[in-house]
Amino acid sequence: MKKITIGIPRAYLYYRYHILWENFFHNLGCNVIVSEDTNKETINTGKKLSIDESCLSSKIYLGHVASLQKKCDYILVPRVYDYGKNEQVCVKFNATYDIIKNLLPDTKILDYNIELTKQPFQIVTYFKLGLKITKNPLKIIISYLKAKKCNQNYWKKQLISQTKKLNSYNKKILLVSHPYNVYDNYIGLPIIKKLEQMDIEIIYANLLEHKTARMYAKNLSPTLYWTYSKELIGAIEYYHYSVDGIIFLTTFPCGPDSLVNELMIRKISDIPVTNILVDEQTSSTGLETRLESFIDIINERRKNNG
Repeated sequence: MKKITIGIPRAYLYYRYHILWENFFHNLGCNVIVSEDTNKETINTGKKLSIDESCLSSKIYLGHVASLQKKCDYILVPRVYDYGKNEQVCVKFNATYDIIKNLLPDTKILDYNIELTKQPFQIVTYFKLGLKITKNPLKIIISYLKAKKCNQNYWKKQLISQTKKLNSYNKKILLVSHPYNVYDNYIGLPIIKKLEQMDIEIIYANLLEHKTARMYAKNLSPTLYWTYSKELIGAIEYYHYSVDGIIFLTTFPCGPDSLVNELMIRKISDIPVTNILVDEQTSSTGLETRLESFIDIINERRKNNG
């Protein structure tokens, strides 16, 4: 019997759930293909499909979805509405399924909902997702539980590794951005590579355990609306006194980030902060110059503080 092939776009929530997704589908006996790293073709395709007002991250997602067409039986396109009461996300994540369905009507979508106010038990959601692939309920449950364990172990190891970095005497920078920006080949990786070349220890805001981050976020902004933003600013509160500087990274023209980053920059006054905005025209040379200047400020501050 031919295996079902599931395509997963390397964008948006891929960087949050990829271990869970890939293991779940592999355990069900599916083939899984992930779209290639973001490149100019990805961006150009996404631009053609998007309205001008869409953020770069959204355009990149559409480009990745389009690249998977005709390569798989289904493309995974989850819909996120909330993570519980008062835990909302950007409307783009609410509408992703409908956007894909309208812009790419021939796409065979495999979808599921993350809406914890209506369905708080993740296993039920994945059980329904699994039934679209197999009618064996026991196989679905076992596949999910194994995938969940792999996912928990992976992120636990990432956090442990990051915690060890905090003991280093090297300069440490907190990189505050959504994982779909941080780890994207076009948006975040050039920044990571440049910082690593300068022997900077990078502390990733997105690696802090989500519940812990949301709890710490209340100290900085008790009324913040967006869950993903809460997780990032909670990490700022958590790591603030352990780093030498903070880099905010966002894509133009992200609405939530433009508000939240400005709010945080005004609140942080005791360590250097910079905000890097990336769009389709961002120059790698200009980016490197900004990073070098920022690190020079940190070096001078360290020197003056002894």
